[in-house]
Amino acid sequence: MSSIVSRARSSSLPNFLAWRALGFRTICSGGLGIAPSSSPPASAGIKILESFKEEFEVGSRVVTLETGKIARFANGSVVLGMDETKVLSTVTCAKSKSPGDFLPLTVDYQEKMFAQGLIPNTYMRREGAPKERELLCGRLIDRPIRPLFPSGFYHEVQIMANVLSSDGKQDPDILAANAASTALMLSDVPWGGPIGVIRLGRIGGQIVVNPTMDELNSSDLHLIYACTRDKTMMIDVQAREITEKDLAAALRLAHPEAVKYIDPQIRLAAKAGKQKKEYKLSMLSEKTLEKVTDLAAERIESVFTDPSRGKFERGEALENIGKDVEKVFEEEGDQESLSILPKAVDTVRKKIVRSRMISEGFRVDGRHLDEVRPIYCESHHLPALHGSALFSRGDTQVLCTITLGAPGDAQRLDSLVGPPKKKFMLHYTFPPFCTDEVGKKLGLNRREVGHGTLAEKALLAVMPPEEDFPYTVRINSEVMASDGSTSMASVCGGSMALMDAGISLRAHVAGVSVGLVTDVDPSSGEIKDYRIVTDILGLEDHLGDMDFKIAGTRTGVTASQLDIKPAGIPLDIVCESLENARKARLQILDHMEREINSPRDQQCRLATLKYTNDALRNLIGPMGALKRQIEEETGARLSIDDGTLTIVAKNQAVMDKAQERVDYIIGREIVVGGVYKGTVTSIKEYGAFVEFNGGQQGLLHMSELSHEPVSKVSDVLHIGKYITMMCIDTDVRGNIKLSLKALLPKPTSRPEKLPVVKEAVSVETSSFGETVASLPSVVEPPQKSKLAVPAVVIRTAVECDEAEKSSSVDKNTKPKRAATVKPDRKPKSTASKQTVKEDETLNSTATEESRDDCGDTLTQDDKLKCTSLENNSNIVSSSKGKKPSRKEKQSDNEAGESPSISARKLKIGTETTAKVHQIRTHGLVLDLGGGIRGMYKFEGDEETEFEIGDTLQVKCTSFSSKGIPVMALVDEEDV
Repeated sequence: MSSIVSRARSSSLPNFLAWRALGFRTICSGGLGIAPSSSPPASAGIKILESFKEEFEVGSRVVTLETGKIARFANGSVVLGMDETKVLSTVTCAKSKSPGDFLPLTVDYQEKMFAQGLIPNTYMRREGAPKERELLCGRLIDRPIRPLFPSGFYHEVQIMANVLSSDGKQDPDILAANAASTALMLSDVPWGGPIGVIRLGRIGGQIVVNPTMDELNSSDLHLIYACTRDKTMMIDVQAREITEKDLAAALRLAHPEAVKYIDPQIRLAAKAGKQKKEYKLSMLSEKTLEKVTDLAAERIESVFTDPSRGKFERGEALENIGKDVEKVFEEEGDQESLSILPKAVDTVRKKIVRSRMISEGFRVDGRHLDEVRPIYCESHHLPALHGSALFSRGDTQVLCTITLGAPGDAQRLDSLVGPPKKKFMLHYTFPPFCTDEVGKKLGLNRREVGHGTLAEKALLAVMPPEEDFPYTVRINSEVMASDGSTSMASVCGGSMALMDAGISLRAHVAGVSVGLVTDVDPSSGEIKDYRIVTDILGLEDHLGDMDFKIAGTRTGVTASQLDIKPAGIPLDIVCESLENARKARLQILDHMEREINSPRDQQCRLATLKYTNDALRNLIGPMGALKRQIEEETGARLSIDDGTLTIVAKNQAVMDKAQERVDYIIGREIVVGGVYKGTVTSIKEYGAFVEFNGGQQGLLHMSELSHEPVSKVSDVLHIGKYITMMCIDTDVRGNIKLSLKALLPKPTSRPEKLPVVKEAVSVETSSFGETVASLPSVVEPPQKSKLAVPAVVIRTAVECDEAEKSSSVDKNTKPKRAATVKPDRKPKSTASKQTVKEDETLNSTATEESRDDCGDTLTQDDKLKCTSLENNSNIVSSSKGKKPSRKEKQSDNEAGESPSISARKLKIGTETTAKVHQIRTHGLVLDLGGGIRGMYKFEGDEETEFEIGDTLQVKCTSFSSKGIPVMALVDEEDV
């Protein structure tokens, strides 16, 4: 340092320049700093990622397997690609063994929206809990992989499958399963693979390998098949009533296609795979197994050979046997045997049950191998619901309920492939009480999701097409008791519940589970003998080798799922099981069809209406407020989608109320003959205007208010009244005519009785409108008159002319009422004339008018003489006698025309003659002459036998507030 300082002092440059020249920085706080070098820093080296790749072709599509580039720290990782879809699968394994006596294998499948260049449509804009599809894909990977792990391997293993990119054409689930198999092959985890997984479809009768999502929509078969080189590992089927023969053929075609994935995995593992690690396996010692067999075999066999024991009785007996064996080992202090004792007891039970089924052909409940348990079916179990059914098979019991909803109630599916919505849902629930256990009910359970999806696929095949049934359906399958095959019981109960809800299924669907028991050669692993078991119990599922669930109709299979426990089952045994399942399924269908074989009338009312988008916008209201208000007030559910309004209601009353509100707001197409409801907005003299159908106006004329005459519109309607009416006419200008009386029952009228004429009568009409008839010689005697007027004889025209001339001489002989001859006049029939019977002859009215004009009134003696008339007699009017009416009491000296009277002379008490101008419900409008109108009001039950033109003797009693004279009739006694 001293030499450096001396050099700096001897320099002729300033001190600060001398320090920099020596390569030092400026002095800070008395210290020296080394100045940075002016040479460029060394560049980072290039890392070489060594990757290995296999490329092959399956079903005319190129598949690639690549490892070594990404996820290099994982125990095993691989990227599998097909077209633009790529999936990463990784495998990791815990170093220490788990404390349990089972394999803690976890498979997580995840789809993130970045795989399609999208941002999640959630509040946090990121993916949340696993969706149903992700759980199902995880189960799809787990089921064929789990049986290939060695027995006694209890280290925790985790397989993660992540979709890196998706083109939407290929479903990534099959790619993820093959990638998981490859990742296990590359890892150091002991595993008996590889496996191949393939998807098949059938379009137009032709099998399609690796179909796209669009091709699957037109396919009647959706088959996922997993296998090793020579054995079947897993089957998952969704079909449209495919026959067992066709399904077996599809399985045999799928096997060689799936095997194409196996050799590339082996080649890649040879290039880049790790050496398999030696893991400690928890194996049963032969000594312990023999000791447990000696202590418990006989007692266990006695339990299984007693068919009278139920599920819980057998379980309790086996538990007591296990406790007794445990006491023996505790007394001996054999801790190693105690740790594996439960597994040893279970192994002994398994051997006893399987050997008895293979050798004797009997099961633990005493049934034969192909025998189905007793069945109980009950539809309409809960009448208040849209649909319900209770199904029991043995001790297994399931309650299924149906809830119908609008299209807007469909489930949204945020998945990379497949439809965006699902309108048919089946939710399966397995509560702890169904097995008499205590447990917590947490969120989505993989087992519940898987069982519900299987039953959903089985029933979806027989649902009506969306064009005929566009509504959303939710089935809740509640397991009430479980002793095997609850998912197939859900299929049976769901089918009956759908029928109970009124849904037109193509056919009933039933399901059954088929099991397998094998006798395997320990040295070679080959199956020496086997038995196929129909309708397995829960214990048989646990102790057996296979759980093959098959659902379908009488025509064919709609869904199937195969799960196995050994490392593969020959395909021939699988195909043989299909026939056993078909026979059992037909037996179950017989019970279901006896309970309900056709859709019941719908209790929930569903309505689909078409409107313009502008009209629907008015119905929704600002921020949906009006729509919500209608739903709250009526209790119905409204769903709006592109010009379509769907209303879902619990019953007809709720539906009617909702439709009324909708019609009032936005209306519907006006149809002549259609019935509508509206509110009276204004009343006129000639009728009323009604607002209905979303603000449209229609005219309700006075003549359309009732079948009875109406004097004033206000007597029937008032402003604001809510009425139901019918549209009777529309014109090109948009005017709408409405009617109330079209919806009212018409008054009944009795048929008129005519006198019986034994010979034909030739009838003519004279110039006066009177009937001129030439009667035969024999006429039936007239019946007793029903009116209080004497019977008359219809005279000839000549006789009437003479009578008219004679009556014109003395006008005082005219009756009080002057009637005008009306040849076309018909008998009046109104509701107010209830005392008048309608059993009159067709010409009785004309006869009475002829009598008035001629002035000839027959006496009672003349009436008796009419019975003996032969040639000059005519049709006789018959009427029932009654009290004389007011018109018949009019004096004969009244003038035929009412005299004119001036307004000044008309005072209270003035008597005059008036003519009936109008007849109304509550009174008469009278013509007093001189253009003056008066009114007469009916009193109480007063007879209203008046006709327009009748002349009455009246007296003015008062004047109304508008100056209209109020008249009263003058009786004969007063005159």
